[in-house]
Amino acid sequence: MYPEEDGTSLPLVTFDAFRELSFLSHGFTTRYGGASSGIFDSMDLSFTRGDDRELVCENYRRVAGALGTEPSKMCLTRQVHHTNVCRVTEENAGNGVTIPQKFDDMDGFITDTPGLFLVTSFADCVPLMFADPVHRAIGSCHSGWRGTVGKIGAVTIHAMEEAFHTDPKDLVCVIGPSICRDCYEVSDDVADAFRKAFPGHEDEILYPGRPGHAQLDLPAACRITMTGCGVPDEQIHTSDLCTKENSELLFSHRASRGQHGNFCGILGIRP
Repeated sequence: MYPEEDGTSLPLVTFDAFRELSFLSHGFTTRYGGASSGIFDSMDLSFTRGDDRELVCENYRRVAGALGTEPSKMCLTRQVHHTNVCRVTEENAGNGVTIPQKFDDMDGFITDTPGLFLVTSFADCVPLMFADPVHRAIGSCHSGWRGTVGKIGAVTIHAMEEAFHTDPKDLVCVIGPSICRDCYEVSDDVADAFRKAFPGHEDEILYPGRPGHAQLDLPAACRITMTGCGVPDEQIHTSDLCTKENSELLFSHRASRGQHGNFCGILGIRP
């Protein structure tokens, strides 16, 4: 997993495990290579945080070019920190990017449509990506603390099982750049929600913090969810980039105190 110049001046964070799957195209954008300025400097991909829409559209054009596609082939989630996941097809191409957003509350997508690129937005929450090389199908979702408690990773896997007959043991999964446990302090009520959702795993995801708080390891909780669904641990690949510690490279809600754009995780099946 590393930032690279993918044939353009646009750096993307990629994973070797996905690069080795020839049917995939993927990448996580950074703050570099875009047209936006100020708190959105420079590769902001959010249409909802106050950036100039034309600049965001230009940023999508640049990202699409780096991935060998077009904005009209992208499908953008409408994230509300729920666990809703749905299947998208060619009729959803451009959703939220070049045509109006169809979905009101969708934190994840799955597809087996060649040429369609799933786009999910982040600024500390956990990106989860899933690739089924047997059925040439993919999934991508946004896992904040609420989505992680609700196990949106499992929801996505089960949706792929139902739609594509995916066997979890065949999945190759990526846990993308997100806030690390050392930087993610939560209140006791949030910690209690994780204790209830992950019984027997408390010591793997929760660490002592100041009074009334705990340090939470969201990526570890997501990994536990994936392995609980039958994904082999060695087929889950986790980024070592913390968004808060690397806020010059990646947008971070906590580092910026809420004044930021969004980076995106983009996953598609090559045409």
